[in-house]
Amino acid sequence: MRRESIAPRADWRASVERIGFDFHTIDGQAYWREDACYVFDEHQIDVLERATGELHALCLEAVDRVVRGGRYADLGLDEHAASLIERSWRDREPSLYGRMDLSFDGRHAPKLLEYNADTPTSLFEASVVQWYWLEEVAGDADQFNSIHEKLIDRWASFGRDRRIHFAACYDNMEDGVTTDYLLDTCVQAGLDVQPLDIEEIGWSGKAFIDLADRPIERLFKLYPWEWLLSEAFSAHIADASTRWLEPAWKMVLSNKAILPLLWEWFPDHPNLLPASRSRADIRGAAVSKPYWGREGQGIAILGEREAGEDKPLHVYQALAPLPVFDGRHALVGSWIVGDEPAGIGIREDGDPITRNTSCFVPHLFR
Repeated sequence: MRRESIAPRADWRASVERIGFDFHTIDGQAYWREDACYVFDEHQIDVLERATGELHALCLEAVDRVVRGGRYADLGLDEHAASLIERSWRDREPSLYGRMDLSFDGRHAPKLLEYNADTPTSLFEASVVQWYWLEEVAGDADQFNSIHEKLIDRWASFGRDRRIHFAACYDNMEDGVTTDYLLDTCVQAGLDVQPLDIEEIGWSGKAFIDLADRPIERLFKLYPWEWLLSEAFSAHIADASTRWLEPAWKMVLSNKAILPLLWEWFPDHPNLLPASRSRADIRGAAVSKPYWGREGQGIAILGEREAGEDKPLHVYQALAPLPVFDGRHALVGSWIVGDEPAGIGIREDGDPITRNTSCFVPHLFR
């Protein structure tokens, strides 16, 4: 694994805008960068694919153990959340996708930093934008990227006899692009679709409805479950016939408090890091993480001798520093579609914590 400096396409902005990627620049700074790329060999890609598949299997086992053992308090979840999780898990409600954030330097085993299992973004750039870049710039190389095809196949597995509604906060450009991209893959799978802003969902007294008063039978929502449950209408979720993507059982995995439970149940697994709800349990440097939060919110790195009082609703994970190439800290986002590893995207930053402004850089392998 290495970072190579390359010449960007002369018309790269126009090229990515032609395929619908309009947030390539954030606050005047390039978010999409193609003046560099990350290069892997085939063995390293195989390592990432195997680790992603194995970690996903461990996570599903962890959900089952949480449900069977009632370990909801360890996740900061109340009875309402627990009842929704149990119903969705026992009904085997299907999931669509997720993204595991991994620390990987190409030499040592990938380490799971967290599982973005509910509302992961950076999907369009991982699936489509970097693939078009590869075809134009390095057509003789390959890319770990079957995300688009797997999404279409996954939608088709849900059956073509029903409408799927898509909801997001469309005033957030990244969320809107991600949701519209997923809607497009659903259309390509032959399903009927209807987009909605999350605020346009209504309640009829019997069912959640859209603006045409049609019942919402299945809803993809790019809106975190913890936000959803804080809404007044969340009291109706248990009584409604609506089935959700992602399903309620994903609340277990999108919660960083799953990390100590994974370490408890699968100690010393080569792809896991020591984690606890107490800083005192982690030797050496650690990372403090809130149970909930997107794009690096609330994350802090604690030095080897830095302790302090444990924060409520925080976990502590042994530090696995991101590899640094040319002064840039590189994070591997490894995608799951259904239950299958589907590809990777690389985010990088001059800071060791990856945030929503961290750059996306394409990859290839030979």
